[in-house]
Amino acid sequence: MTLTTADAQAFLEQGFAPWVKALDLTVEEVGPELTVLSMPITDQLARMGGIISGQALAAMADTSMAIGCLAHFGEMRPIATTNLDTQFLRPGTGDRIRCEARIVRAGKQLVFCNATMIALPLDKPVATATATFFCP
Repeated sequence: MTLTTADAQAFLEQGFAPWVKALDLTVEEVGPELTVLSMPITDQLARMGGIISGQALAAMADTSMAIGCLAHFGEMRPIATTNLDTQFLRPGTGDRIRCEARIVRAGKQLVFCNATMIALPLDKPVATATATFFCP
């Protein structure tokens, strides 16, 4: 089975906590190796100076990589984040953040991922993240 962007967007709306939905994430691309989500930089997510908060970036990365795991398996199934490490590279400003999540290695129960968050329209990386997911 192939997961479509519409499937992933619907799961995002139905399967995640209200505070994750408040990030207003949009699934732009979904595939077995690359998943791309975007998030607007709004007053609700920014701190002083219009800089996107680190908490919002970390949640976006985790969510993007989780959806990437589902796309890799081609179906909705339970998964759990077992490790998340986020590195902040520069202040995130602009209109949107694009998160490119990739599957590094997928085993039977553990999936290793990485993500790069890019500020738009400047097209500059603002953060990276790595995560491990348990997929029973």
